[in-house]
Amino acid sequence: MAIGIVIRSITPLIRDKWTDPPVVVVSPDIRYAIPVLGGHHGGNDLAYLLAARYNLEPVITTATEATGKAAVEVIAAQEHLRVVNTWSTRESNTAVLNGNAGIYRTCGPGMVIAGPGVSFLVAEGLYTVGIGCRLGTRSEKIIDALNSAFQEAGINPDDVSVYASVSLKTHEQGLIEAIRQMGKSIIFINPEDLDDTHPYSRSAAQRFGLPGVAEPAALAASLHHRLIMEKRVYGDVTIAIAQ
Repeated sequence: MAIGIVIRSITPLIRDKWTDPPVVVVSPDIRYAIPVLGGHHGGNDLAYLLAARYNLEPVITTATEATGKAAVEVIAAQEHLRVVNTWSTRESNTAVLNGNAGIYRTCGPGMVIAGPGVSFLVAEGLYTVGIGCRLGTRSEKIIDALNSAFQEAGINPDDVSVYASVSLKTHEQGLIEAIRQMGKSIIFINPEDLDDTHPYSRSAAQRFGLPGVAEPAALAASLHHRLIMEKRVYGDVTIAIAQ
């Protein structure tokens, strides 16, 4: 049908590029397949599939694909990964478009420190874990707290895709060592990128102008932005789990 009809029909349903479904319009003369929503999230692939099966001409308008390059979201889908810091893709895709972007891989447990325009991709997993801790907390205390949280929440540590905390904690060697011992990755999120859309539990971090640490960090790095375990305090460690 006509694109105008489709756009008027779907406009009230559009919310967010990471959750909106892909929409492809086939022209009334059955000649063109035109992704109008979710090009990087299946729309372009569907247009190419229609081209292969029914000899339609795909009309691709996403800038990276239109110039023969792969967007961050496309690379993530190809390698079965997830973009944690979704807010970064506009800048990183611009770098892809300009030919200035590189792909850097770390094969083992580690910590990555990168600028705001770098998209951070991790293996698919059901959960993200937010961690806060007091200054100088030892790694064994953090590991014990995590194991207690996993037991309380009834989840398997292998189903955690990434751990998250606030960038103010990058100096906490006990936290870094704990995640390294567990063979996982941790992302440190700038205060301005912490999730601030939820009414959080009372936190000592609020005196520093933060909404919290464990809960907002877990939500900021999560896929569905839904807490499955609100902040729990285990001595000097706070843990929250999101999906």
